[in-house]
Amino acid sequence: MSKRVQTSPLDAFDRKILAILQRDNMTPQRTIGEAVNLSAPAVQRRIKRMREEGVIRADVAVVEPEAVGQSITIFVEVEVISETADQIERAKKEFAAAAEIQQCYYVTGEADFILVIVVPSMADYEALTRRLFFGNNNVKRFRTFVAMDRVKVGLGVPVG
Repeated sequence: MSKRVQTSPLDAFDRKILAILQRDNMTPQRTIGEAVNLSAPAVQRRIKRMREEGVIRADVAVVEPEAVGQSITIFVEVEVISETADQIERAKKEFAAAAEIQQCYYVTGEADFILVIVVPSMADYEALTRRLFFGNNNVKRFRTFVAMDRVKVGLGVPVG
């Protein structure tokens, strides 16, 4: 599911713009321009190019899970039985399609996947496990970690 981007090299202006947008992508282009010493039209062109090239993947609202009744965050290690390309692709598609799964990583080590899940209750998580894990012939085992506190959450990438 990861998308490889074909980009032109990012210069210091691009990196400064990205740092600002990652903090608040509603920052006016005029304000960004003042902060990085570029005109608003130059900032607009750079942002447009970075969107087209896939450097900027999405413009989204970050929602507080508890505000919408999704108060439990769970991390799950999933180990599969067969790691054939077809089976792995099938698992990736199934995990990507589940609305409860915020993030899914195909990883090295004992586990094959690490999932980040939000649910309103443990009963909802149990139903999800029946659907995704117990109902899947290729899941060997899964291990659950329930978050006690969301200390730091974000998708910001250091742009140095």
